[in-house]
Amino acid sequence: MIVLLVFAGLGAGRSPAPDLPLSGLPAGPVGAAALRDLTLRVDATGHDPHAVQLAVDGSPVTGQVDGNNVLYHPEELADGEHTFTAEIPPGGVTGWLRDGPSAAATFTVDTAAPQLDVTQPETAASYRDPVTVRGRAPDAEQVSIGTHSVAPGPDGNFVSELPHSPTGSEVVAVDAAGNATTRALTTGIDLPRIRAVHVTAYAWSDDGMRNAVLDMARQGRIDTVQLDIKDEDGVVGYASKVPLARTTGAATPIYEARAALRQLHDMGVAVVGRIVAFRDPTLAEWAWHHGRPDWVVQDPARQPYSSHYGAIAFTNFAHPEVRNYNIALAVEAAEMGFDGVMYDYVRRPDGSLSSMRFPGLKGPATQAVAAFLGQSRDPVHAAGAHQGAAVYGIAATRPDQIAQDIRLIAHQVDFVAPMIYPSHWGPGEYGVADPNGQPFDIVAASLRDFLSATKDTGATVIPWLQDFSLGANYGDAQVRAQIDATYRSGIDSFFLWSPSVEYHAGALDPL
Repeated sequence: MIVLLVFAGLGAGRSPAPDLPLSGLPAGPVGAAALRDLTLRVDATGHDPHAVQLAVDGSPVTGQVDGNNVLYHPEELADGEHTFTAEIPPGGVTGWLRDGPSAAATFTVDTAAPQLDVTQPETAASYRDPVTVRGRAPDAEQVSIGTHSVAPGPDGNFVSELPHSPTGSEVVAVDAAGNATTRALTTGIDLPRIRAVHVTAYAWSDDGMRNAVLDMARQGRIDTVQLDIKDEDGVVGYASKVPLARTTGAATPIYEARAALRQLHDMGVAVVGRIVAFRDPTLAEWAWHHGRPDWVVQDPARQPYSSHYGAIAFTNFAHPEVRNYNIALAVEAAEMGFDGVMYDYVRRPDGSLSSMRFPGLKGPATQAVAAFLGQSRDPVHAAGAHQGAAVYGIAATRPDQIAQDIRLIAHQVDFVAPMIYPSHWGPGEYGVADPNGQPFDIVAASLRDFLSATKDTGATVIPWLQDFSLGANYGDAQVRAQIDATYRSGIDSFFLWSPSVEYHAGALDPL
């Protein structure tokens, strides 16, 4: 309803009284948010503001004098039409005026949120496929999904065509009064089955190591290759065009990314690019020596935090430029054709939290890490790739130890990839006496916690499994035991890790 100002003081045989200027009302209905902030301002310039009498719907209300103005903040008003009046009684006016100056305004309060019904879109095969969101919002003027907006039709129905699946987004319906109703979009993409092996940039550039991986793909033992984008040294393994990667010297043409993607895709093999996010000696050292110390995790003395990873190894996940750099690499990779991006070392350094500083960090580190993944999600999806995060096995039960809260993270990714290597668990963990000697038992027990932590988040669990010997010899049987535990847990996907990029193909059944 358009606000109607009606000035009092006119009557038969009476002289017109001057008005009291009134401001503060919006141009339409007053919604819930506007009502909380509503301040009606009566300008009593030339009069005694203390003489102004206010009323709402004929009942006196109290205002606050502020200089020549009288302010009124409604505490509660029921939905519907209301009339506000302000007047100075005739006794306070001299001369020929019989009525005092006054003002009145009639306005409508509408705090009811609009109805919103959303039909969840069908799942797509990838973020490169468009999706359609339908619903009904009969009381809304506009419905938005991120940056996409649509006006409902006369019957309240709306259809929004989106360029990719809006996993984790919300549908927001807003009515004429500014009231909003929000519904979550929970439908994502159908992640394909992933049976992957880890491959470094240097391994892919080596004919023998590359061909060994390709042979596994030709035999149907794997359907995905995890190929490094940025590694533990901060080296970007191809000629990236991201400006900071070139400025710092991180971009190194070890392999030709587009050629690798073309070769694998021609074989029907998917490619997940791994970005080691915050363990980044290349960026950290460059930043420290180029006047950007806040990009680096520091100790209490404001020196670079030193750890077993190196003297200057960890960048600050709380700094916008550090975040933007990693996201730029992820988006570049997705636009080139990587099917997915997995962030590794998306965490703080291990060690006592009191021994490290994160300049600019506000709130818990766990929230900041998850927020980074949330910041990255939409750009990566828009570029066509799904997003995952490699996490510590202990994070399911000890989220503060390295700032990885699995449930917070799961809401921002398509899959969580816990590194549940049997050699990394201590004796007795999960009641397993010898985890390294009981690979099936420890993997099954750990996955139960991750499945519980990610329940109803929309994220899938795809574990990292061990294909290397550390404290015990690992061969086909030990690798196969971990895969069997994964399948028994109801998960059909996994990544195999071998730092030497040498794999026990006999542990993998051809499809």
